[in-house]
Amino acid sequence: MSVPTILETIVAEKRTHVAFRKKQQSILQLQEIGPTEPPRGFVRALVDDLGKGRPAVIAEIKKASPSKGLIRADFNVPEIAKSYEKFGATCISCLTEEAFFQGRDSYLSDIKAAVALPVLRKDFIIDEYQVHESLLLGADCILLIAAILDATQMSDYYQLAQELGLDVLIEVHDAAELDQVLELSPDLVGINNRNLHTFQVSLDTTLDLINRVIDHLSL
Repeated sequence: MSVPTILETIVAEKRTHVAFRKKQQSILQLQEIGPTEPPRGFVRALVDDLGKGRPAVIAEIKKASPSKGLIRADFNVPEIAKSYEKFGATCISCLTEEAFFQGRDSYLSDIKAAVALPVLRKDFIIDEYQVHESLLLGADCILLIAAILDATQMSDYYQLAQELGLDVLIEVHDAAELDQVLELSPDLVGINNRNLHTFQVSLDTTLDLINRVIDHLSL
């Protein structure tokens, strides 16, 4: 039997985590609670800045990673968010995955209370439960990773997010994933230069895929 890749290990842990969350609180209960405020408009903020001739920067808040270990020990989330806002970030991306990135769900509400910027919940979404959960936690946008979702899951979670008023950033890291995702005509596609199975990085990934995006937009 082959050794699971880093991504497979993360997804396996996430399935256990989501199953535990479901026992604590059902989707119906999440819907009954509802969000404290409407989503802020992640895509709109990016488009507005680009329209004004400004760089549309998504600044990331991440405490640790499987490849680098602890990135920042002095981790004051509200202060980091304020510094990003002060120096011109358009949006914020925040890791909420706990086991491998030392994230917390509470970071989302911490950021929303500290700044006016829209926030992306960066996590490994493998169940519709997490889409509903993201809205309740205060996310304005969610990340869907093509490498861990089949075509049906991707379409269903994307549509659900839109129905809930959440924006979606879909992440791809090869041509097959990109071609599948482009069929949804998403507002945001992110090309990850890191191979999520080996965690090796190559900028050639973007260079190889960017023309496919341009060709699709010209159709």
